[in-house]
Amino acid sequence: MSASAGPPPGRRALHTRACELFGVRYPIVQTGMGWVAGARLTAATSAAGGLGIIASATMTCAELERAIREVKARTDNPFGVNLRADQPDIDDRITLLIREGVRVASFAQAPRRETIARLKDAGVVTMPTVGARRHAEKVAEWGVDAVIAQGAEGGGHTGSVPTSLLLPQVVDAVDIPVLGAGGFTDGRGLVAALAWGADGIAMGTRFLLTRESTVPELIKQIYLSKTVNDTVVTKAIDGYPQRVIRTEVVDELERSSVLTRLPRAVRNALAFRRLTRTSYRDLLREGLAMKRNQDLTWSQLVMAANAPMLIRATLVDGRPEVGILPTGQGIGVIEDLPSVAELIERIMAEAGRVLATLTG
Repeated sequence: MSASAGPPPGRRALHTRACELFGVRYPIVQTGMGWVAGARLTAATSAAGGLGIIASATMTCAELERAIREVKARTDNPFGVNLRADQPDIDDRITLLIREGVRVASFAQAPRRETIARLKDAGVVTMPTVGARRHAEKVAEWGVDAVIAQGAEGGGHTGSVPTSLLLPQVVDAVDIPVLGAGGFTDGRGLVAALAWGADGIAMGTRFLLTRESTVPELIKQIYLSKTVNDTVVTKAIDGYPQRVIRTEVVDELERSSVLTRLPRAVRNALAFRRLTRTSYRDLLREGLAMKRNQDLTWSQLVMAANAPMLIRATLVDGRPEVGILPTGQGIGVIEDLPSVAELIERIMAEAGRVLATLTG
């Protein structure tokens, strides 16, 4: 091959528009998992060449500021912060991201047009997660820079369309970089996502099960013991479809009525308020914003406020008997706890081998 011919096709394919947009080496994103994606995991991902994302929804603004500065102390590489668009202090958080030079702002739900415009004006990449083609079209029209398209195999809140059908639909609908999420764990999955037209993959559960993840070892071993059939999508936690590991706690929630779940939900919602130092006034404002933006009933609203404490019980406190375990269906094919650097290098090496085989 002549010097002017450029790098091999496989190497070119693995350096995508997402790499250019985020300023990273590899098209791999570690998603902003609440209670999991703190400074340590985020910094490890970005240092290894991917895009790490801090989960800020379970942090106060002051805690987020400390996490951002800790990541910056650990690596000079770009990273992101995941935000909830309906938080009362969202404007303060965006000011913080802009001031600290955070590269990417990701959102689990669509941010407002004015939020997108403010971030773009400051040079911050805006990337919401979508679960339907029409949602991708809407946020692309509003000016977002990229989207994560999460299929039904994904963990936490998820839709009903499999990744293999959703991802090509979204790619065809928009002309911005698309990251595939839901069921991705290895290099073969990365190549599959590229074949569907995506610019990379975003993974949550696979990064939860790494050595830098702060999830207690007991909980990690529970995850590793499960098969692809040991998860369930339930509305009993907060009224929205959410994929979790099937446990006695989840079964109990599904058997109970809304009326019997509500008292427990109220207690946990108030506990979360104390933990995040949210005033009753801000709690009410946040609740009204969630109710308006997500069209929730009052009972759904209380359950939504309850969910963070159920997740914290397992992922932070290590108490599976009282909490829930969000997970992607890919849990059934994960068998080890590598370091983040080992995981990313393994994925990229496997993707390179697969591409080399396909291209001869």
